[in-house]
Amino acid sequence: MSGTGEETFDALRSQLQQAAAAFADGPDALEGILLGIVDDVDRAVREPLEIFPVCHHSPASATAMARRLREKQPKVVYLELCEDMAPLLTELRNCRLPVAVQAFATEVDGFPADWAPLSVVAPITEASAEYQAIAYALDTPGVELVLVDRSSDHVFQWEPRDTASAEPADPDAPPAEEEAALHGDAVGVEIGDLRPRFAELEEHLLRHGRVRHWSEWWHQYVELPLGDCDHDTYRQVMLLIGSLFRRLAPGDPRRVRVDEDRERHMWTRMRAHLAATGTDPADCLYVCGAFHTASRVAEFGVHGTDTFEISPPSATKWQHGLIPSSHTAIEAQFGLAAGSVSIAATVWAKNLRRTGIRPYRLDGQAGAKTTAAAKRTKATGKSAATGTTGAAAVPEPAAPSADRLSAFLQRAPVLDRLDEAELLGWSVEIVRAARRNGYLASTADAIAVFETSILLAGMRYRAKPTPYDFQDAAVTCIEKDSVPGRRDVRRLVEIMMGGDRIGQVGYDALPPLARDVHDRLAPLGLKLGQRGVQRALLDIASRPELRRCSDVLWMLRRLMPQGAARPIMGERRLGERSIQESWDLALGTHQRALIELGYEGVSIEQVLEQRLRRTAYAPHATAATVLETVEDATLYLRSRRLADELGTHALEVLSRERGVDGAPEVLRRVRRLLAYHRTCEPVLPPWIESFVKAGYAHYCTLLPAAFTDEEATVRQVAATMGFLFGMESLALSLGCDRTQLELAVAQSHPQEPSKTALLWAAQVQLGHLSRAELRARCDDLLDNLLVVPAYPRYLSGFLHALEPVPQLADFVVEAVSNAFARLPDPVLLPWLPTLITTLRSDGAELAPLLIREAGRIFPGRLPALDAWVPPWRDQPGPQADPSAGRAGVGRGVALLAAHPAACDAVAGILGCDEAWERAEPGPSGVALLVRHPGTAVALEALLAAP
Repeated sequence: MSGTGEETFDALRSQLQQAAAAFADGPDALEGILLGIVDDVDRAVREPLEIFPVCHHSPASATAMARRLREKQPKVVYLELCEDMAPLLTELRNCRLPVAVQAFATEVDGFPADWAPLSVVAPITEASAEYQAIAYALDTPGVELVLVDRSSDHVFQWEPRDTASAEPADPDAPPAEEEAALHGDAVGVEIGDLRPRFAELEEHLLRHGRVRHWSEWWHQYVELPLGDCDHDTYRQVMLLIGSLFRRLAPGDPRRVRVDEDRERHMWTRMRAHLAATGTDPADCLYVCGAFHTASRVAEFGVHGTDTFEISPPSATKWQHGLIPSSHTAIEAQFGLAAGSVSIAATVWAKNLRRTGIRPYRLDGQAGAKTTAAAKRTKATGKSAATGTTGAAAVPEPAAPSADRLSAFLQRAPVLDRLDEAELLGWSVEIVRAARRNGYLASTADAIAVFETSILLAGMRYRAKPTPYDFQDAAVTCIEKDSVPGRRDVRRLVEIMMGGDRIGQVGYDALPPLARDVHDRLAPLGLKLGQRGVQRALLDIASRPELRRCSDVLWMLRRLMPQGAARPIMGERRLGERSIQESWDLALGTHQRALIELGYEGVSIEQVLEQRLRRTAYAPHATAATVLETVEDATLYLRSRRLADELGTHALEVLSRERGVDGAPEVLRRVRRLLAYHRTCEPVLPPWIESFVKAGYAHYCTLLPAAFTDEEATVRQVAATMGFLFGMESLALSLGCDRTQLELAVAQSHPQEPSKTALLWAAQVQLGHLSRAELRARCDDLLDNLLVVPAYPRYLSGFLHALEPVPQLADFVVEAVSNAFARLPDPVLLPWLPTLITTLRSDGAELAPLLIREAGRIFPGRLPALDAWVPPWRDQPGPQADPSAGRAGVGRGVALLAAHPAACDAVAGILGCDEAWERAEPGPSGVALLVRHPGTAVALEALLAAP
């Protein structure tokens, strides 16, 4: 071939040179580009190691690949795919395509920490050339498959993501569909990314091709013409396209460097393999993207230089596995038009029926049907590989490739005649689908879609409407101006053309953690690998073995995305266990998340413990966050060891905090943990005692500054006081000094009204302020017209004071009632909306306590309201004791006089040895009993009852 290669494309070079001179009016850069393209094609064709150019997810490439593999029967297949993904390819037979080969790293070593987790995926569909090559190599004895592209680690070494310059997501953009998020935020790698990098060139092709997007242009002008071409024509045309896009690509230095490094890497790996195995390059096939066939690096070819040094991988530990993929996910990740991959699958099926080519499929592939023809194909491949006699056993020597480009480029477009039956079937089916989704479509719409498709194809110079023409016609004739359901007509056409096929990873290909989850949930009797929502009913009371299933489900709910495991009935709280539970499970839909859990550990308990530790020991973890991990460790893992460790760490984190921002959450979680340990364990854990003791001193120190800090909210200050007053008894028993709290309150001098009300409540709790004095201060506020507009903020402070001082609930009801009773309408009505919004925003969780107290104080019936007197106004003077006229009963407290032994015993305990005093004439005894004798009379009647 080397002797004839110079003359192969001489005629084409001459024609292009003349065309360049005619268009550019003389030799210039255009001539250099056109002749350079021919040189690239000639160079790739003359390479001893056959280069097979492909485009990702192209039916034409897959068809040509299946045909070439049966003709050539190569012994070694070099494939452009990450070299560290090779061990996973054998697991494809346990999956239903499409799936994606994934490399995943949760912890990074050698990369910035904010990049974690790292994820690289390579999606594989049945209508792709790479799957044909993989299936041939894995199921044909004596054939070796070698992946030669950079590793997953080098993907991030060579292409660091610039997170600072990333464009923010459009907040007005519609949410992505569930199927489009199957790859997550992984970096996608695929074989044959063939698209113009020159924006003006793509715009020119789309405009003159009368198409809307690149996928439609490729389908119309490349995919369909190459579907019936022979191998040489297909190969030279793809080489031509790759060279054209390569030479017209903009000179982005980083992207060009990455492309060239990948090409150097691949050729270096291939030459090393050839030298190590002694394989003849004529028995090999190199499958790569057409863009890389026009490479001009010195390492290109079997006889290239060996000057490229591959850098060692970083210390990051990578995990590999298979995750489900879908047509929508592939389109979303690689910027393809919606529905293009589904249409490609339909074209692939048509190509197979039209050409009669038998594709390769992995033996035992999920969803595949083993036919007699496939068995004969497999037997033929085995005999050819093992060298048995027969016509197909030994491939004929390759003849020098003739110039097929000239004839292909000069050939007039072949007009594909209209298939009326197919178009009519599409029109009827889309109307049926539209009616099922709420559209008022009829037979007339089917006729309109049929005629409009032909009209659009004619306007775009096409003899036969393409699926894209039909899609535009359906949107125009059916959708009109509204979408009654969740799917529009464009989406319905995509589903009708083949649907969004969603892959599934089989049980045998799952990581150990995922298989363990399936095994432990087996008693539920559900098909966990099936997509969609399934209902699981757990009657734990009658089937105690389901308790373990419940534990697994609650941990999955904690670890996996929302919707994977959703409880319908039943709950899990500290100290509580459900006897019956109901769950909605969608583990098949969220299979990717379950598989990625398997990269972090071998069991969900191990993964949960690692995540709790990672959260607790994070640099920005707060005391509230660490307490949450303590609660989760107790709730899900029942691990006293882990809970004690994290609780001790919570004490260290609390001591480093210099504000009260997390006080509400700390108070809520400490109360819950205290209640659990007091009811379920004989003694409190040492870390809780230390936390309460240290927290008491810590918040006493921060309280004065929190009262004056403008950034500290009233809720946070109230929670700080709630910790001090709520934990006071336990803290004092552990050795704390109450003087700390009294000094902290004495040093507090707030200026904001709500915090001032909080301080008054604290003084009432400590006994430094009586209720009468507090009532007088509130009356003064209502009497001062300058202060009245700020009265709602005082009420907000009193409302939050119910957290540390719940005994003030009746006083808060009194304060609100006095405001409504005393304020005039011109002051009250403008002030009322502010009061309502203040109570709703600042005291929503405390409102039930206030409402319950108001229900106790106010009368329960409307007629009683007219004669009702508020208890804070009902202050009667001293009344005579109604039992004074009874014989034998002296003045004072009759019960104490009749039975003095009880008082003597109490006095002895308290150390009082004074003698009894004689009652003097006049009022004596307890003044409260004199004012309110009803209680004493009722008690006397109760004790005197037979």
